[in-house]
Amino acid sequence: MKKGFFYFLLLVLLGFLGACSAAEESKSVSEMDSVNDSAAYVEKEESLAVEGEEKSTEEPVEATDQRMIIHNAIIRTNVKELAKAQSNIEQKVKEYGGYIVESNVYKQDDQTSNGHMIVRIPEKHFETFLSDAEGEASKVLERNVTGQDVTEQYVDLSSRLKSKRVVEERLLTFMEGAEKTEDLLKISSDLAKVQEEIEVIVGKMKYLENQSSFSTIELTMIENRVIVPGIENNDLNTWEKTKKQFVTSTNTLLAGGSAILVFFIGNLPVFLILGVIAFVVYWIIKRRRLVQKK
Repeated sequence: MKKGFFYFLLLVLLGFLGACSAAEESKSVSEMDSVNDSAAYVEKEESLAVEGEEKSTEEPVEATDQRMIIHNAIIRTNVKELAKAQSNIEQKVKEYGGYIVESNVYKQDDQTSNGHMIVRIPEKHFETFLSDAEGEASKVLERNVTGQDVTEQYVDLSSRLKSKRVVEERLLTFMEGAEKTEDLLKISSDLAKVQEEIEVIVGKMKYLENQSSFSTIELTMIENRVIVPGIENNDLNTWEKTKKQFVTSTNTLLAGGSAILVFFIGNLPVFLILGVIAFVVYWIIKRRRLVQKK
């Protein structure tokens, strides 16, 4: 009886151990499958990046017949009539399809006025507009024209954009075929980074396109006027001014006489004492001279 019970326990123990072993084996297999899936995605991602780079380098970049050059100009001139010159410049800007970025007028005094304008003109009318602006001047004080060639930079951005577009399309394909949540999250994160890089590249390309298609011109116009004063016949008030001057002179004389009279009368006791002292001194001196002669 005891021996049979012992065999029964042994069979139960062996069955339990077998079940645990099978569970661990299935868990290990599932983990290996997950690792293999992740490794496969990583390999796809790496091959995708390499493929995009190779495609961007293998595809020949289309040669641009027209160079992309950013032109800037600074012009400082003297003009005879500032308002007229500024109005003509504004008309030329509209005529050439440009626009005004800034326009200011500063008046230093009655004879000097300054006008400052920043305009943007289509590249094809750049030289023509410069000639028109200088034609409004009586004298050109400064003319500074600069150009920056950004063709190579634009072509490089265009090549990088093509590569990023390829990566974006492949990531979208992977996202559609993703079955596991962690793979989907990983693809979404990578896709967001790629799309952000695409937006940055597109923004830089649009900036270069805008700067190269419209030239920036800064104009400073100075007007120096000579003002000739006119003869003032009105409001002279000659008779009133004469009476005022007469009264002022009379008051001055009266005030001076009054001051002299007050000075002598007010100091009369002092003058009397000084007179007596002077008389005594004079008498003594005269008497000594008479004694010396005898």
